[in-house]
Amino acid sequence: MEQAHDLIRPWRRATIAVSAVAAVELVLLAVLAIILLGNPIASHFRDSAAAAAPRVRTEVPAPAKKPALPRSETSVMVLNGNGQAGAAHAAADRVQARGYMLGNVGNAPRITPHSVVMYRPGYEAEGRRLARDLRVRIVRPLDGMRPAQLLGAHLVLIIGT
Repeated sequence: MEQAHDLIRPWRRATIAVSAVAAVELVLLAVLAIILLGNPIASHFRDSAAAAAPRVRTEVPAPAKKPALPRSETSVMVLNGNGQAGAAHAAADRVQARGYMLGNVGNAPRITPHSVVMYRPGYEAEGRRLARDLRVRIVRPLDGMRPAQLLGAHLVLIIGT
């Protein structure tokens, strides 16, 4: 009778041989897959890398700024925001002395701690010039008022405390 030991050896050899053939087939299939699919995948990665690369900014010319209106054509509304009687009229006199057109003169709806020049859209240059002329430090776009409330004025000067 054959020993169990002798019966196991042929099976072991056969298993090793079949495993080696399967490993070679696996390597061949992997190489074939790389050859067939490698080029499309590589081109996909190249395209995505090119799309993700930072784009070079081209110089876009700045839009031409419109020239500021002359002082004589710039209308200024003056509002008293400090609560002192006559402050808006005194400021209105200074505005007119600088050559600006005077718009409405009145009281601000509330007390303001600092003087402010506000400008309508498109009139920032005029607002900065008025602030420079009157030594007002705060210049900002129109806030809290609609252009219709300005009664045609381009700028608003609010006299603060």
